[in-house]
Amino acid sequence: MRRNDTRHLSPDAQEALRLRVMQALEGGLSQAEAARVFGVSRQSVHSWLRRHRQGGLAALKSGKRGRPPAPRLSPREEAKVVRMIAGRCPDQLKLPFALWTREAAGRLLAERFGVEVSVWTVGRWLRRWGFTPQKPLRRAYEQDAEAVARWLKEEYPAIRRQAKREKAQIHWGDEMGLRSDHQAGRSYGLKGRTPSVPGTGRRFGCHMLSTLTNRGRLSFMVFRGRFSGRVFIGFLRRLIRQSKGKVFLIVDRHPVHRSKALKQWLGKHARRIQLFYLPAYSPELNPDEYLNQDVKANALGRRRPANLTEMMGGVRAYLRSAQRRPRAVRSYFREPHVQYAAA
Repeated sequence: MRRNDTRHLSPDAQEALRLRVMQALEGGLSQAEAARVFGVSRQSVHSWLRRHRQGGLAALKSGKRGRPPAPRLSPREEAKVVRMIAGRCPDQLKLPFALWTREAAGRLLAERFGVEVSVWTVGRWLRRWGFTPQKPLRRAYEQDAEAVARWLKEEYPAIRRQAKREKAQIHWGDEMGLRSDHQAGRSYGLKGRTPSVPGTGRRFGCHMLSTLTNRGRLSFMVFRGRFSGRVFIGFLRRLIRQSKGKVFLIVDRHPVHRSKALKQWLGKHARRIQLFYLPAYSPELNPDEYLNQDVKANALGRRRPANLTEMMGGVRAYLRSAQRRPRAVRSYFREPHVQYAAA
């Protein structure tokens, strides 16, 4: 008789089969006859009989399948892990990683709590704790945390109150360099064959100046050559000419923004425009940085301009499209680090 592979049966069916075999043995069948009647091996019958003699019917019940459960963290330990990952970088915890990956989190669990699990288990735990893989913001070591806190709690609220008194409009400005070889995004390709994108081997670039407001207004200038005080003053002339009231412009501490020629020009036009400076090394506080990222990713990174004229034309077309969509401009102020400027 063909033997049955009882491993494919459910635990309840396996348990019922073992009980029927024991009943048959008690009824007078030999082990060989029981194995032939029920289609199982004589070794299985002998093993079941030995278990029955040692522990009775309870020894024939089905146990839990699979590997034994991995060691788990207590709720207090889980909360401690979450605080560590959310509050520090791996290298601050003396781990040989720059970013929090599944491998880095697994190393933390092994070294601090003696829990060794696979990277897939670490990934499930991280999702359960509310973590998702994200592109981190780069923050300079030179950034002064106290200066940032003072900007958020004192300086910017004071600028906003002053703007309300003087009926001025707050603009956020920045300058950015663009290069023809910048690439963003991914492309599908056959596994093991990295896709290639044809493009010119010549490198060329331009610069972009822009300002935006939390009401959805966008002003920009795309230009060739070096960013200088003369170029910036020309942009500011056009900005105040296109603005009805006074302009409060918030920028970073680039040398051009603090040049002597610019200060002299600002002194002559103090009734129309006033500059304010962000804390040093704090680009994440400027909403215009998110416009820069958008332009790099969508107006340049996913295209292949053949020459500088085509490149500048594509960037201008993208920015003009954004000007016609104030809601899109306002969306830059929804980023967590700049929501303070949305009101």
